[in-house]
Amino acid sequence: MQGLLVAAVLFTAGCETAPPVQEMSDARQAIAVAKEAGAAEKAAIHLKAAESYLQKAQQELNDRQYSQARYDAKQAKMKALDALKASEAGEDPEEDDSQ
Repeated sequence: MQGLLVAAVLFTAGCETAPPVQEMSDARQAIAVAKEAGAAEKAAIHLKAAESYLQKAQQELNDRQYSQARYDAKQAKMKALDALKASEAGEDPEEDDSQ
């Protein structure tokens, strides 16, 4: 029984020691697609949030804080997808405030 417990702990620890390469790549790609769709003009708030999360994830990756880097990379991707959706819908939160 102890052997199984030790194996489970080592497996779980092993999952967190791997750098979040795929998550970082996904976030970068999502940000690039959002920018191509005009998010810098149409969804700047979402795009800036995505870039901020990605920058934070990169710093955490450099610091070998892989679990937090993975989380922030996923957040970056989600914010980039929000920016893409807003761009495609033609939303501009700043324009809405002025009307």
